[in-house]
Amino acid sequence: MSTPSEETLREPYPPLEPYDTGMLDVGDGNLVYWEVCGNPEGKPALVVHGGPGSGCTTGARRYFDPGRYRIVLFDQRGCGRSTPHASDPATDLRHNTTDHLLADMERLRHHLGIDRWLLFGGSWGSTLILAYAQRHPERVSEIVIPSVTTTRRSEIDWLYRGVGRFFPEQWERFLAGAPGTDRDGDVVGAYARLMADPDPAVRERATADWCAWEDAVLSLEPSGSANPYGDRPSKARLGLVRICSHYFSHGAWLEEGALLRDAGRLAGIPGVLVHGRQDLGTPLHTAWELARAWPTARLIVIHDAGHKGSGRMRHEVIGALDRFAADGTPEPG
Repeated sequence: MSTPSEETLREPYPPLEPYDTGMLDVGDGNLVYWEVCGNPEGKPALVVHGGPGSGCTTGARRYFDPGRYRIVLFDQRGCGRSTPHASDPATDLRHNTTDHLLADMERLRHHLGIDRWLLFGGSWGSTLILAYAQRHPERVSEIVIPSVTTTRRSEIDWLYRGVGRFFPEQWERFLAGAPGTDRDGDVVGAYARLMADPDPAVRERATADWCAWEDAVLSLEPSGSANPYGDRPSKARLGLVRICSHYFSHGAWLEEGALLRDAGRLAGIPGVLVHGRQDLGTPLHTAWELARAWPTARLIVIHDAGHKGSGRMRHEVIGALDRFAADGTPEPG
């Protein structure tokens, strides 16, 4: 594949505002925020944000041609504009699991009267996309994933322990943030317990330590902001860390390796996987494994990108979405 020059890289589409928004009652006292942008008669596409607990962003809208797509975004339970928010320690997370989020996506599809939609999202969003598509393949037209993860326990252990071999000083500080945790112990579970502590100072400190570690893992990447976790507003950071530690301490309630094992259920769904070779947090190997198990997916490796992306990564993602808007065929970029 030829590498586009800097002059020919695709740029995001202009900013746009939603033409419809709402709060969907998904049960258990939860209201999920949703919005729709672009062309009301266009090709339906669902943006599935990462984290878990990051919330949807205005920038995600700009990957899509607004004249050809009906772009749906939503904030997963407990984050963004959904209520109740996980930053509030009184918010019960027992009804915030992967299965609940998958059911919310189906409820939203029914609510909006959509038969099939393209799924777009990366990092934790890719895990949720794969789980949804394997459960409801007849409802998915295509999939585009920048930064592939399947949230296996082995991947979680790498992100919160293994990659520490590249950042030993920062990982020691991360471990010290969970006092009494053995080097080989459950550091993610320890942080989940800290985020449930009634003392707000304990929760604030655990949030700062978690975000400092996440930022350290991404610190060698050539693109993106220096502190994408630590620079978030306080409420967003608290909710993100509480939800992340909740999900990851439970292995996202997924059987280990199930999303790769069951990738055959995606047969017939065209997919484009775009992954940065410099991604230390979610190494390329998982994307490679998924591409080998999913015969109708195409893997594009971006040499100058990590988890935060790059201009070339954006170019490939927008190109894939443009081609799927036209005919659903993932032709070479």
